[in-house]
Amino acid sequence: MEIDFVFIDSGTGGIPYMLYLSEKYPGYSSMYVADTENFPYGEKTHERIIETLTHLIEKILLIVEPKVIVIACNTMSVTALSALRERFSVPFVGTVPAVKLAGKISTNKKIGLLATERTVQEPYTDKLISDFAPDCTVYKRGDAGLVSFIEHKYPFSTREERFKALEGAYDFFSSRSIDTLILACTHFIHLTKEIQELFGPSVAVIDSREGVVKQAVRLIESSGIDRNGTSLHTSSSVFYYTGNKDEKTIASYSALMKTLGVSWGGMLA
Repeated sequence: MEIDFVFIDSGTGGIPYMLYLSEKYPGYSSMYVADTENFPYGEKTHERIIETLTHLIEKILLIVEPKVIVIACNTMSVTALSALRERFSVPFVGTVPAVKLAGKISTNKKIGLLATERTVQEPYTDKLISDFAPDCTVYKRGDAGLVSFIEHKYPFSTREERFKALEGAYDFFSSRSIDTLILACTHFIHLTKEIQELFGPSVAVIDSREGVVKQAVRLIESSGIDRNGTSLHTSSSVFYYTGNKDEKTIASYSALMKTLGVSWGGMLA
């Protein structure tokens, strides 16, 4: 079965990227795969991430023929993107920290980068900073606890619980007087509203959705291949997970997808 896009993340973090595509570029078909069996990726080794992703993509390609695969996860992208491009012929679009944009818009040249531990430690992230923000001080924070909160508790959390989960990140960055904050883990985009409210209008909160989606669409449009959506005005999207989840978590995923208008595919066979 052919499909326009496959989005991959360790959980629901990359969902905002697929939704952004559906909103801005209607008419494409998308499949979302949450590799819940191997969540979280941010605490895995470099080698383990590449091995796990390779096996997952091999499995996906036995089921569908995507025109483009979007790695909707900063950790996966900064760690494995080069290896995946060498291994597979399908075009890949990665999701990397929006350091280039941050370097352009920061006034006081103090930038915060909120990510996973793996993204913080990867040399790829340091290269982005040296290439695109050499005159800036970038304060990096890995926050595995926040990733876990968003993946497991966010859909049913209260406003108070969300702000409580953000306390550590807020204290870390506010004490360093940043004027720009990069959400360098796709999970954090779910809390963009709360993060912006915490930091106030003096801090620009940014992510890479626009650039990633534009590049993904550009790859299809430049190929001249017809899109697989139902029409130029509607999009189709379906969510799958890979396993290792209890019934309560599965039910929460299903409810979230229904709220977002994403079809439920269930566990990836």
